[in-house]
Amino acid sequence: MKKTNGSLARTMISSIRNRRQRPFGPAMREAEDGMITVASYNVHKCVGTDGRFDPERVIDVIREIEPDVIALQEADQRFGDRSGLLDLTRLRLDTGLLAVPVVGGPKSHGWRGNVLLFRQGMVRDVHQIALPGLEPRGALVAEIDIEGHAGLRVIAAHLGLLRWARRQQADVILDLLQAREERPTLLMGDFNEWRLGPGSALTRLEPIFGPLPPPIPSFPARLPVLSLDRIMANRTDLISDMTVHDTPLARLASDHLPLTARVRLHRVED
Repeated sequence: MKKTNGSLARTMISSIRNRRQRPFGPAMREAEDGMITVASYNVHKCVGTDGRFDPERVIDVIREIEPDVIALQEADQRFGDRSGLLDLTRLRLDTGLLAVPVVGGPKSHGWRGNVLLFRQGMVRDVHQIALPGLEPRGALVAEIDIEGHAGLRVIAAHLGLLRWARRQQADVILDLLQAREERPTLLMGDFNEWRLGPGSALTRLEPIFGPLPPPIPSFPARLPVLSLDRIMANRTDLISDMTVHDTPLARLASDHLPLTARVRLHRVED
């Protein structure tokens, strides 16, 4: 127990120090050619830190971020017919974001709560992956071709609460990528992993994604100390300006803060 508590304390201290080095609020953006904004956001079934169900606040936070691609977790009800909890029509009108189509329940927005939204381009080769474990976890994989730029593979995932399950789930994602053609790839979602270093289940992903990126605390939203949410890339030059989207509304709308990053897409002729 002492070892676990010490590890948790070190993780929290590291996360807090890293948080102080990051800008608060929406990331400053430069109008650079080929740069897009991506985000990962666990919307907690649209229940805020005040205990109130309010999907409108979640949409407003997404509008604050202005993402080109965003992965949402817990966007559907967990049980029953797993109905979607957001107004996707309003979301499209307000933000221009479209949901990657999935095969699921007639009322669901996504795959096991994972919803992947994009602003422009063409989506192809969508795959829904069931992840092992006691909980109904999954990953959504989409190839997004943006005009004039190399295609981008995006994996939206929500890993389990148990460490042994996270290890198995990471192995499934790794096997999936090793069996596919190499291309620029983002892996983002709520990974439920607060550990750093060798104790982290995410080290299983290092053969493709390299060393884990610095932890950025995103949970709990009102006083974030744990880095449960991650955005990872298989190329070192793909991601820049990773930060937590920390605004008064974001602290209220969900128990997680969104994580954002800037991604450079290379032109086809590069």
